[in-house]
Amino acid sequence: MTDEVPMRHFDHLTAADEQGLFSVAPTSFTRDDGNAVLAQSLGATLYCPATRPALAKDILRQRAVGVMSVVVCLEDAVADDDVEAAETNAIEQLRDLAALEPDGPLVFVRVRTPEQVLALVEGLGDALPVLTGFVLPKFTARTGPAFLAAVDAASRASGCTLRVMPVLESPELAHAESRTTALLQVRDLLAEHREQVLAVRIGATDLSGVYGLRRSREVTVYDIRVVADVIADVVNVFGRADGTGHVITGPVWEYFPSPERMFKPQLRETPFDEHRERSLRARLIARDLDGLIREVVLDRANGLVGKTVVHPSHVAAVHALSVVPSEEYQDALDVLGRTSGGVAASVYRNKMNESRPHAAWAARIVERARVFGVAHPDTSFVDLLSAGLAA
Repeated sequence: MTDEVPMRHFDHLTAADEQGLFSVAPTSFTRDDGNAVLAQSLGATLYCPATRPALAKDILRQRAVGVMSVVVCLEDAVADDDVEAAETNAIEQLRDLAALEPDGPLVFVRVRTPEQVLALVEGLGDALPVLTGFVLPKFTARTGPAFLAAVDAASRASGCTLRVMPVLESPELAHAESRTTALLQVRDLLAEHREQVLAVRIGATDLSGVYGLRRSREVTVYDIRVVADVIADVVNVFGRADGTGHVITGPVWEYFPSPERMFKPQLRETPFDEHRERSLRARLIARDLDGLIREVVLDRANGLVGKTVVHPSHVAAVHALSVVPSEEYQDALDVLGRTSGGVAASVYRNKMNESRPHAAWAARIVERARVFGVAHPDTSFVDLLSAGLAA
């Protein structure tokens, strides 16, 4: 691969659509950008089993419709008997992808063992720059050092910067009596490797499995109280805005469409009526995306960024909700512009903006706006989603 090719969210839209939707367009980024930019740029991270025979073509096809981050999974998505073949296939497919010099997406490999890190780096050879980094499963203070050492050794040996995304999903993190100690130990370990750590991921499926639970498509992960408690504690330890925190990504949404429902849809009719998109609402409900949309809203409210997804149909909803509304952007600029402190009414006359308490929130809004853009005042989530699904 040659120099890094810029990537940009929503570049799959037409110029006319983009101009009509955004007052501030998304800006481009590359793999060489810092962790703060790349973590925001992940968006909906699509997981793919490493066994897929046409993996390189699949990645390029999804990139063409807006996917900006992909995880090639060698862990839970691959049967134990297929690991060796999956590893060989991943190397071959990523070498094919690198030869095409694509403009993204960001590609990560979820490995099982530290030894796989070194094997993959050696196998990729001069194609290694196609890889942004590794997802490290079942990450604890006990298992983490070997993974981090392997990635650090691979980075130094290859001259490439390889990032890591540890996944918090082990029983000691789920159990109340051991959670605080386990989280603080991981925090201290990651502090020693801050430049390597792109984001912290939450393994909601494994955390639920500790209690023999699985959320249905009609409830969010925040309705599963034992898992919601873990998320709250992860944000408490890793999401602090004092410079010690990390970006934390939203847990996986694992459902495909189903014809049978128990509860009413979770999307109000009015926004779709106002934008003459009643059929879009019907399609979202038919695909069970109303549950995903509600969970992404709750992710955002709890300080989580992006979302792990398992199907391309999930991507447009996550990205539409990542665009910064005009009102939020203006409030953020007003907060950041008041350097002397104090409080003032929003220009929208519906809330108070306090410069010091809201400063960290405002900075994060501006960071997100750089990557995902700012919607026109009259652009709604419905408009963004409609355009994303139609592209």
